[in-house]
Amino acid sequence: MPSNPSIQDTMRARAICVVIPTYNNAATVERVVRGCLDYCLDVIVVNDGSNDGTHEILAGINSITCLEYAKNRGKGYALKTAFRHAKKAGFAYAITLDADGQHFPEDIQTMLEANRQHPGELIVGQRQMEGTERSKGSSFANRFSNFWFWVQTGRRLSDTQSGYRLYPLKKLYGLWYVTNRYEAELELMVFASWHGVKIKGTDIDVYYPPREKRVSHFRPAMDFFRISVLNTVLCLLAVIYGLPLRLFRWLMKWLRTGYAALFFGFFSVFVITPLVVCYTKVGKNSPKKQRRIHRLIHWVSRFVMIHHGIPGTRFSSKVEEGVDFSKPHIIICNHQSHLDLMCQLVFSPKMIFLTNDWVWKNPFYGGIIRNAEYYPVSEGLEALLPKLRSLVERGYSIAVFPEGTRSKDCAVQRFHQGAFYLADQLGLDILPMCLYGPGKVLPKGVHSLNKGPIYIEVWKTVKRADLEAMGTKREQASWFRREYIRRYAEISNRIEQDV
Repeated sequence: MPSNPSIQDTMRARAICVVIPTYNNAATVERVVRGCLDYCLDVIVVNDGSNDGTHEILAGINSITCLEYAKNRGKGYALKTAFRHAKKAGFAYAITLDADGQHFPEDIQTMLEANRQHPGELIVGQRQMEGTERSKGSSFANRFSNFWFWVQTGRRLSDTQSGYRLYPLKKLYGLWYVTNRYEAELELMVFASWHGVKIKGTDIDVYYPPREKRVSHFRPAMDFFRISVLNTVLCLLAVIYGLPLRLFRWLMKWLRTGYAALFFGFFSVFVITPLVVCYTKVGKNSPKKQRRIHRLIHWVSRFVMIHHGIPGTRFSSKVEEGVDFSKPHIIICNHQSHLDLMCQLVFSPKMIFLTNDWVWKNPFYGGIIRNAEYYPVSEGLEALLPKLRSLVERGYSIAVFPEGTRSKDCAVQRFHQGAFYLADQLGLDILPMCLYGPGKVLPKGVHSLNKGPIYIEVWKTVKRADLEAMGTKREQASWFRREYIRRYAEISNRIEQDV
């Protein structure tokens, strides 16, 4: 099978390695390892005391990291050895799969996509068993494990015994205390769940060879006894340790959300909105008054975003060299959350936003929006042009979300042509901004705040001549969307190593 450079590059960019523990899998290990190298250039194989020629086979594969020891110590020990090595080497995630040929290296793509959709989470490959010949003992063991995992964590998974997983290495809890045998995989999941790591299942394929060709190290009597003892201990710990942790996290999440809601509600409804409305009603409404209102909004935005007005978040930004906020631009940005406007307003008070109707009429901050000369796009661009020209003449930039609506999964959606039409009509350059994080901290349709980073990049200004060289307004919108998709992926790959 040919290699997949784009997948290999993405795995490197997201700091993902592949870990393969092996014990006496000489018949299959080379095929599995070479198959993984087609998708990932960073493969760590742990030879867990094999005595069947595995050492010689692995020695013939030059492009892997091989960790070996003479005595068989068990799968749990092999995983701990690999994870410690991977963390020291700077990897953020590790995909694990078995060396016996039951797992397909092609499913690395599936695990990668799940990681991109759910960064920082533990991904478990759910084996699709239709049409496979599986022993009754194996089926019972999986149902047994699934039940006790639910009892211990309150979470349901359909395949807790699958060895095909993606681990967030920086969120591995209890690594020093897990047992050395294969039940360590269950312990790692339970510990992760207790500490708030989300666990997601994703479908993978599986191959079970004929019974006479299978290599199994499962010892029914001894291993069931070990699992039973382990589950007894975990159930006890779940009551005295896991459950209090879950309750504490739930309480803190709603305390953060309540604090933010009170903060925004109180200051927007009872302080800033009345202050702005009264200020505009007293005396003549002049450009000087409007500048003061915009400076107030700018100050509040900086206070909230930079000085931890949103608990559980950390705000950071990067502005490329040469960006001049004192000049009017058409500012475009991807749209993720209610928090987006404040993220942009930290840079300058001289921004006017074109908003949706629900923002303009919002009961909490609608009064501020209206008195700040923000306008709803429903008025139509032609009707807005005279107002916008006046604002540009006063030195204001016009901020537009080309997608038109928030993205539920934070993916960059289709760009509309309105922003590029305005740039043409008003004779302005385009100033692109790119947001990461607001849609994860406050997802669309969700009313509670998550913890996480918020980051915004301000890119170099795109001049009028460069815009015209791109072609029509549709071609300009398409070019910018492709650029946002590419650069948002780069930002995500970098930041999601630490989420």
